[in-house]
Parts: sequence; C-alpha cells; structure tokens
Amino acid sequence: MRHSFLFLFAVAATLSGIPGFAQKNVSYYNEPYRPQFHFTAEKNWLNDPNGLVYYKGEYHLFYQHNPYGKGWGNMHWGHAVSNDLLHWKHRPLAIYPLEGTPDHYKCPAFSGSAVVDRNNTSGLQKGNEKTIVAIYTAMHCGQRVVYSNDAGKTWQPYPTPVIPVMKNGTMDERDPKVFWHEPAKKWVMVLYIGPDKDQQERGIAIYNSANLLQWEQKSFIKGMYECPDLFELAVDDNPAEKKWVLHGADGGYFIGSFDGSTFIPETEKIKMDLGNNFYAAQSYSDIPAADGRRIQIGWMNGGIYPDAPFNQQMAFPCVLTLKRFPEGLRVCRNPVTEIKNIYGEKFVITNKMVQPGSNILSAVKGDALDIHAVIEPGTAGSFGFVIRKGSYETSGTPVRYDARNKKLSVLGKTVDLEPVNGKIELRILADRASLEVFANGGKISLSGCFIPVYTFNDLEFFCEGGNVKVESMEIYKLKSAWQK
Repeated sequence: MRHSFLFLFAVAATLSGIPGFAQKNVSYYNEPYRPQFHFTAEKNWLNDPNGLVYYKGEYHLFYQHNPYGKGWGNMHWGHAVSNDLLHWKHRPLAIYPLEGTPDHYKCPAFSGSAVVDRNNTSGLQKGNEKTIVAIYTAMHCGQRVVYSNDAGKTWQPYPTPVIPVMKNGTMDERDPKVFWHEPAKKWVMVLYIGPDKDQQERGIAIYNSANLLQWEQKSFIKGMYECPDLFELAVDDNPAEKKWVLHGADGGYFIGSFDGSTFIPETEKIKMDLGNNFYAAQSYSDIPAADGRRIQIGWMNGGIYPDAPFNQQMAFPCVLTLKRFPEGLRVCRNPVTEIKNIYGEKFVITNKMVQPGSNILSAVKGDALDIHAVIEPGTAGSFGFVIRKGSYETSGTPVRYDARNKKLSVLGKTVDLEPVNGKIELRILADRASLEVFANGGKISLSGCFIPVYTFNDLEFFCEGGNVKVESMEIYKLKSAWQK
C-alpha cells in the first residue's frame, strides 16, 4: 500500500545500518532495540499485517515486506506462523511481485487478506487439506489470488486477476479484506477505492462472490481510507445482540448493520487507537467457534530502531469486544491472554498509599514488562509511570494521568479519560522501544514507539501534588519470545 508519510520511514532506514545479520545464537533477536515480544522481521522493512488466518492450530501472519532493504519498497508478502501469537517461526516469502527484477518491479504485492475455503467454493482444492486462499492487490495489475493446498507451506498463483484494474480513471484500488457471510451464504470483500473523475470521495466498495474468483460490486461507503476490515461483534458479550464494525487503516471505525451486501453506519466515525503509532490493523479469519475471539494485529508505524538490521514492528495481538457506555457503543482492545506464556518474575502491591517523591517500584527493573494497575487519584494532581527511567528526555513524556483535568498522556499524546467508580485502570505493555497502554478495560488504547537509553531499565511510579492510593498493582517481567 502507499502511504503519505514515507519520509518518516526513510529517516528510520538511514538510522539503521548493520551489514549482514547475526545467526541464531545468543545475539539472535537480541539487539538493543529489538522488540522481545512484538513481531518483527528478521531483517529489512516491514509494514501492514496481511492475510491473518488460522488453520489447524497455526496463526498465520503475513506482512508487507521489502526483502532487499530497510526502506519501504519492493513489496512482497513475508510469512510467519505461531501456535500462541507469541512464538513465531519464519516461513519463506509467500507472494512476490508479478514481474521484474529487484531494481524495478511491476505489480508489487500490496496488502490483502486470507481465508480457508472450507467448502471448496473456488474448486482449487487438491488433496485432503482445505485450501487457504489469499486475495491481495498486485498494484497496477488488479486484485489477485494465490492459494495453498499444503496448510500454507507453498503458494500457487491463480492465472488471472479476480478483479481487473478498474476503467473509471483511478489505479488506486487495493487492500481487499475477505470473509464468509454465513446468513447470505456468500463471500464478502471490502476494498479501498481512491477518488476518480466521477467519484470525488474515496471510500470502501463492498463486493460479493460465490467462489472467491468472480466478484460483483454491491455498494460503496464514502469517507474511509485503505486497509478496510469488516466484522461482527456481540454487544456486552451477548450473542443475541450483535453489531458490525467497519474499520479503516487510520483506526477510524463505524458501528452499524450489515446484510451481506450493504453496510449502514449507525454512529459517527470513532477512533480505535489514539496513540502515535498505530496503522493498518487487520483481524484474523477462521478463528474456531469454540474460541470465538476477534483477534487484531496492527502495525506500529513510524518507529525508529537505531543500528538495527530490521525496520518497524507489529503491535501486540489484541482481542476486540464491543461494550456499551453512557456515550454509546465502543470497541475495546485488550492484549490476548497468551501473553501469560512469557510471564516471568511477578511484583505485587495492594492497598498502598503513595506520597510524592517516593518510588514504590525501585526494586523493579526490566525492558519488557506487563503492568496492571488500579489507582484511586486521591488528592494528587497527577500520577503515572516512567518507563526505562533515565531515558525520560529521549523517550518523550511518561505515562501520566492528569487527575484534575481527567486526561491521560502517553508519549506526548493526550486523551480524555474519566475515572470509573473513582478509579483509573491501566494496563501497560512495555517492550524495548514501544509502549501500548490500555485504560479502563480497553476502552481507550494508545500505542507508541520511543527510543530509550537502552541500558536504562528502571521503573518508577510517581504522584504529584498529593497522595494516591494504589488499590492493586501487578507487574510481570516478560521473557523473550525469541530466546529458547
């Protein structure tokens, strides 16, 4: 996909310059700024998560990837698999540009999605394995299909585009997200369409298909931009009440109704993640009904990782739920419970009054942490956490709650946050160069990248202007998902 802020990525690429790459030894995935529980490519550029699909115990993660350098370009689909969304195994490249050489590609492999064709509607299945079908944008060459009959190990291209390049004056059609709509017994595709001479506003086209190979446009929704996703969620976990969510690359979403062909928004656009670094999120298809979660992974765009062989990282996988609040329905995001698989040493504090100038976390050190806290603001004007203490001036503002003005700030981004029953609940995932903060049950989330002084691993909880009460605080040091 094409982005308007590529200059940030060029800066990131110039800051990285290690020739070659370390083999699997004690230094594997252990560079100073290498995330320890967020997904990164072994080396070179990464952006949008693509083709998120679950099949036979494996979560497949495809992603936009430049195998030839640390800057955006030469788009292929990288590929990795995991059985717990934490411990990833790299697979060979899955999708290549259709034509060209490393110096000049025609039809680079832009973003898309993948599904399991369980009923062989496409007729592509050969053998006993169900066919995994990936639908993606071959830029300037239409929407294309590749498929696998060996559980995603190898991929075969379908010979012709399933949606040719449109003849309406635009080449900007991309990022197909496909799913099976059971009530209508048909496949649905949401596809970004850029503005053209007749259609003055960009938006999302909705298509239907019986077989994944022939598609018909049914409707169009204005005002959305790239990497769309459309899915259904139960309201307050009640299976008798469900709504549909239409989500775009910038994190904006509508809640509404969907009949298989037409989405009708019932809200204004709402922002799903309010941080500095969150883009092009996609949710998994084919999660078993016994699990039932809507699992999402986003790209933490624009992060900078000095002197690293890789560039960019994924956000941590989150479960999406739909909750009712006084102001209406909102999507909540919370980390998947599988993070417990890498829990290490645990620190617990309960019912503790904290005064300004004290640090109740002086014994806690680490560059990968999962922090759970419930705080009563008390008389304090503000309180929060300094992550990687000593890096403060280089990493931006810490996690801070302004109790008087009821605002939460994370790495310089500030949002409104009202207490619930007089308390603020915070969940913080801290990795070597990123913070993801989830507030009040995931109603608010902010994802951000930062550059700490990598040798500083202290943690501080502070309060200013008065005392606060820590009702509960649990902090887990996280083991590396990449080290045996």
